[in-house]
Order: sequence, then structure tokens, then C-alpha cells
Amino acid sequence: MDPVDVVIVGSGASGAAAAWSLSRDSYLKIVCLEQGGVSDASKYPAHYPNWELSRNGEASSKPSERNNPADYPIDDRNSPISIANFNGFGGSTILYSGHFPRFHPSDFKVRSLDGVGDDWPFDYEDVELFFNENEQMMGIAGLVGDPAYPEYKKLLPPVPMGPMGEKIGAAFNALGWHWWPSYSAINTRSHGDRGPCINLGPCNTGCAQGAKGSVDVTYWPVALRQGVEVRTNCAAYKIAMDNENNAKGVHYFDEKGVRQFQEASVVILACSGIGTPRLLLNSKSSAFPDGLLNEHGNVGRNLMVHPLGYTEAVFDEDLKSSIGPHGCCILSQQFYETKADREFQRGYTMQVLRGAPPMETAVSGYMMRRIPLGPDHHKSFSKYFNKSIGIAVIAEDLPDPENRVELDPENCDAHGSPGAKVTYTLGDNTKKILSHGTSKSKEVLEQAGGQVTSSFAPVRDTGWHLMGTARMGHDPKTSVVNAFGQGHGVRNLFVVDSSIFVTSGAVNPVATAQALTLKICDNLRNNLSELMRST
Repeated sequence: MDPVDVVIVGSGASGAAAAWSLSRDSYLKIVCLEQGGVSDASKYPAHYPNWELSRNGEASSKPSERNNPADYPIDDRNSPISIANFNGFGGSTILYSGHFPRFHPSDFKVRSLDGVGDDWPFDYEDVELFFNENEQMMGIAGLVGDPAYPEYKKLLPPVPMGPMGEKIGAAFNALGWHWWPSYSAINTRSHGDRGPCINLGPCNTGCAQGAKGSVDVTYWPVALRQGVEVRTNCAAYKIAMDNENNAKGVHYFDEKGVRQFQEASVVILACSGIGTPRLLLNSKSSAFPDGLLNEHGNVGRNLMVHPLGYTEAVFDEDLKSSIGPHGCCILSQQFYETKADREFQRGYTMQVLRGAPPMETAVSGYMMRRIPLGPDHHKSFSKYFNKSIGIAVIAEDLPDPENRVELDPENCDAHGSPGAKVTYTLGDNTKKILSHGTSKSKEVLEQAGGQVTSSFAPVRDTGWHLMGTARMGHDPKTSVVNAFGQGHGVRNLFVVDSSIFVTSGAVNPVATAQALTLKICDNLRNNLSELMRST
């Protein structure tokens, strides 16, 4: 392979943003290596009446269910939260719900404000410009004026709340609690050459309409026009180093399983909070016998996953609750910040979820002995379908070095590379947050007139948010990369995904991960010529 200026590993949320940002300098030759293939929107499950079944098969967020050869094994038996990820062009944005709030200003200063975790090496204000830029590229719907945030610059109109949103919003009002229309990576009008949402519903199996802001339809079309080359079905397994401790490129298996090497002046990792430490740990050399950037044993440590609580209630009236983007209705951040009268530090977001679609309603109702088979099936079904509201409690997860990702040589991928092994334990603070959050969820649902039918925490199959395993910081002894995403001791190696997070906040991490990527790449573009001359 001919040498290139930049090689990016991973085409998901952060990899796509990096490719777009750097390719604005037209002289750069950029290659992106993506472990999975391209998803065909014309074959998304939404085109078929049995689309709901795909969530336990080819469109599952769990690699153990998907059985895709592009995936690597993840052993999460030592965790109450199972790990979700997706290898493919566009990464996990293909299957995410599109819930898109930013981190709060306090999330960057939790040590200074609340005496827990660690402060980030910069402030919210240092990222704000890049939040705005990212939201324009992704197409974010919402409503400006939210008292829980500094002012947003511009948003598309909010996703319609529907009768269920109005119902639960009135209950929040009665309790005097904050709520706001969800910030959603979903077009509510034409934007970025993409049409608006038509409420198909199955956002988490891929948006056949193209209205959801997955990066294959937002960042990538522009990055490709700007000259970036993407090689799909190419699995990176090792970062090569030269004798001066510079990264010189990436070893990978191509689509035919043949070993290849891509030489590059700059290497950027965007492989997720699991994939990035896996690749770093597998990149052993004489200079880095325990894995690249792992001199102090920090790679893979401080895994944060946002443990989730869930509460659901059923109402007497038809709320049309299954209609609309499943994860995007309204949110409440009444309990987001630390308060002296609570038993825990930091807090959580209450994310109001749409009701279950028909097949899920029927199957879950049967499994819970609410909806029988036989002559009374439809009568019982009608008591639940379109009449339920769910609330997810997104708990802030404090960093703990014992929560970690390690290599698993006993379980290898299709090319023989070690899989990943996850060890994770719920902290006492997290348990208290989840208990408080499920209690408050019951309170607001009952205030709305619902009958609570289930409430539990943590929810096992919710390990979507993977953060902290290659954290940034000023001190190489306690962090993996510096404030510019640059590896400590390897000046031409950068990490841009959510593995660099210092803390987890209590919101979905994609908006913040992409804004950080744009910030890092803006600095990289300003210093790239000097960096390339010295490597």
C-alpha cells in the first residue's frame, strides 16, 4: 500500500467526523479502515412486516446475537451490563436511537465542583463552538431556551411529542420538575439533502428513510466527496512503531483475510470504548511490551457504561405511544446536578421512551402473563398496545480503574486476533442514583395517571455507552492521551472516540464525542504540517 498522510481506524461517529474535518485540507491523502461492511438501506428491517424480529438477529446491538463475521467476541460475564456495539460503515450510529443531548458544563469539572471523579483538561466553553458545528452537520432537532443548558445556537424543530408526550409533560409540570423536548439526531424537516422523519418507528434497526442522523448519511457523503478513501471489511489488529517511538502505520486484514500494512504519517483511532483499548493492548512492541500507550497500565481502565434503570406504566386511554422515534420524546434533567440533600454525587437524566411496537407488546405481555394466547388475546392486547410510557434513568457512572477492558486470547475473532474481556461492577454511588431515579420515575408516571407495571435496575442489555478506557489528561501516569487526544509519548498517534472521556455525564455520549473529535482535529489541522515533517 502506498503511504498516506492520515489513516483513521473506525468509521463510526468520531471516525466520520475526523475524516470530514481533516479532508477539508484537500492536499491530504486520508484512508479510513472499517472492520465491517456497508449497510444497504434498501434492505433495512423497516421494509418488512416482521422488522421487530431483527432486533434479536441481524440488527441486534449485541455481537453475540448478530453473529456477524466482522465482530470480535466480547466476554461480559463479569459485568451486570452486557456490552453492545456494531462494526460497520457508520458504526453504532446505524443502530442508535438518535438521542443527542450535550454534556453539561458541570460534567467537565466534577472534581472541582463535587469532589468526585476528575476534571477534564478544558471547559465546556472550549468545546461549545464544536458542539454547534457538529449539530449543523448531523441535523439536530430540539427547542432552544432550555434552562438546563447554556443557549443552543440553532436547532431543527423538535420531534413531535404526541399525546403521550403531552400526558407525561403535564405530570412533570404538576410536580414542578424540569422537562424539555428531546435533542434528537432526526430530521424534522429536510436538512443536509435528507428528507424528514415519517414516523416509521424502527430507528434502532436502521433508518430506511435516511432521516436519522447516522454518519453514513451525514458526515460521510461529504468526506467521500472531499477525497477520503474508505476500505470496508478491513480489520486493524496492530499499530506499527518505528525506532523513534512514532507510529508508522496500521497492520490489518483486508476483505479477503490477507494481511496488509498501511503506512501513514498520522494514525487516528476511533474504534469505540472497547475497540480502541483492544487495539492498543494488542499493539505490543519492545518499547511497549504491555501494549501501546500502556506504560502505566491505564489502557482499558476506568470503563464507564451508563447503567440504566427502567420504569413503565400503562394508561387507560390510547396515547398513540408506539408512534414516533422510540428513544426521542422528552427528557428531564431535574436530578442531573449534585444536591446536598441527596445520598449520592452527580445525578441522572430521565429519558421518556415511546411505547412498545405491536409484536414486542404481544410477546412481552405473553411472557409476563398479561396477554394470553387464545380467544382473549386481542382483547388483552388492546389494554396495553399504544397505552404505555417508559422512562429510562441514565445514571452518571463515576470512573473506577477496576472497571476495565482486557484482551481475551481464549476467544479470538475470525482472523485470530484476541477478543475483549470486560470486568465491571456497579459502584455504591451508581446504585443510589438508580434507586432514586426509579423511585422518581414511578412518581411522575403515577402523577400522570398511569399504573406502574414494571420497574427495575440495572437493565442488563444496555451497554451502549462505552467511555473512559483511554482517558485524556495532563499526567501520563494517570491518563493515556493529552488534552489534544495525542498519545502520551507517541506524538503522531491520536484517539478521538469516547474512550478518551474523563467522566461520563448522564446523557448519551455521541454529541460530546463528535464535538471533541472536531476540536482535536481542528488543532491537528493547524499543526499537521509540522507533525508530518517530524515523523
